[in-house]
Amino acid sequence: MQASLLYKSENILAEGPLWHTKRKSFFWVDIDGKSFQEYNWQTKQVQQWKLDYRPSLLIEHADGNLIIGMQGGIAYFDLNSNAMRWLCKLEEDIPNNRTNDGGCDPMGRIWIGTMDRQFAKGKGSLYCIHHDMKPERKIENVSISNGLVWSLDEARMYFIDTPTQQVKGYLFNKETGDIQFEKIIIAIDKDKSGSPDGMCMDAEGMLWIAQWNGFGVYRYNPVTGECLDKIELPVPQVSSCAFGGGDNDYLFITTARENMDEEAIEKYPLSGNVFIVKMNVRGAVIHKFGEEFHAKSQRR
Repeated sequence: MQASLLYKSENILAEGPLWHTKRKSFFWVDIDGKSFQEYNWQTKQVQQWKLDYRPSLLIEHADGNLIIGMQGGIAYFDLNSNAMRWLCKLEEDIPNNRTNDGGCDPMGRIWIGTMDRQFAKGKGSLYCIHHDMKPERKIENVSISNGLVWSLDEARMYFIDTPTQQVKGYLFNKETGDIQFEKIIIAIDKDKSGSPDGMCMDAEGMLWIAQWNGFGVYRYNPVTGECLDKIELPVPQVSSCAFGGGDNDYLFITTARENMDEEAIEKYPLSGNVFIVKMNVRGAVIHKFGEEFHAKSQRR
């Protein structure tokens, strides 16, 4: 399969792709551009919001607004008024660190990783933000915290720390949020296909991994570790991917032009743009912040 250009965003570091189910639109961030953008599925129009902080993660709130993970913590963003309020602060005392990838677990908790902006080894962590908005450090000594998804049966969590070249599997306790390392499920050869970055899951339980300097998004079986398919892209720095569209059967892909010189940009001029592919499989359900938590509270 080959990806097609969706929008010529020319971002420095496009990341955090999100299909917003209520607005029927595709969101993504430009981390170093301190902004996020929305592509309207019906009108094909694009809107941009500028921020004072580096955003890295977008999560749909159950009320239709956004949760934004960014340098300094987690915030609620009202898409109508553009008002933002902090929900919790994170690593404010480590100015060289910023947030990176993450997600919302089946119970509506926010998980988000941090990393050193100069990529210093082991300076980041993976956190779980509980419903009381208190962060709990789950994994320490993380270098570049990236892809994070949960298995369809909600019994496992899969996590990428990019420099390890691995996807690690953890046993996941849905009720408590506790994790226990189980095994390395995928090992990727950097010289052959780049480094694992952002990740999502399809409705068959297979993983789709954007591979930095790998010119593509690769499909893996998390049980066997086998690489099953590849989506080709005309740019090297493929950063993340997310399913979306009306039937949840399109894959949205973000890319970057970070640290590329003029010669590299000339060679790969579409770097930093967002791409799309019509898939033959649908995406797994993505959890909204607050959805499961509020439903559970109402049942009590």
